[in-house]
Amino acid sequence: MHLHAADHPLIAHKLSALRDRNTDSARFRQLTEELVMLLAYEATRSVAVEDKEISTPVSRFTGTRIAEPRPIVVPILRAGLGMLDGMLRILPTAEVGFLGMVRDETTFEPTAYADRLPDDLTGRQIFVVDPMLATGGTLAMAIDFLLARGARDVTAVCLVSAPEGVQRIERDYSDSAEVKIYTAALDEKLNEKGYIVPGLGDAGDRMYGIVD
Repeated sequence: MHLHAADHPLIAHKLSALRDRNTDSARFRQLTEELVMLLAYEATRSVAVEDKEISTPVSRFTGTRIAEPRPIVVPILRAGLGMLDGMLRILPTAEVGFLGMVRDETTFEPTAYADRLPDDLTGRQIFVVDPMLATGGTLAMAIDFLLARGARDVTAVCLVSAPEGVQRIERDYSDSAEVKIYTAALDEKLNEKGYIVPGLGDAGDRMYGIVD
């Protein structure tokens, strides 16, 4: 497993504003999109490409384009949906799949409630987007869905991550697939409620508000 924790002053600046409890939902969504674009630039460094012959105003030229089959971006609903636009600004030709998951606040175990993915993911590069990698349970379930359909190249893009979640992914998938994690920050720990410290709070609530 490969872990890339971003070390860039712009990312640190925007992430600090994102963490601030006084940041409202509109600003939170904007900052999320900006951070995802910065992370996606690094996360797509190994995206598959192929040659393409083009004509410039001066001569013929062998350029580059994203190879077929196209990569797939998979947001984890609901909070991951707020990261989708940032990914698609960097990968506008990518296909999009969806996984809906909810975490039990007592056991911290995830449950899947929605699945919109191709039946066969063999040979596809998958980019899973979810704001937080906490216990690792949600990302592990998502990876299991993808591996069961033939995927072997999975990149997770997360805004903040906890050491406990990273360790779980490394333990569970070090031999079965090529899994990479790109995160804006590797935070200190999880608290007794399973929240990342210092973290962001509940990213879904902060993006969209609380719906009773």
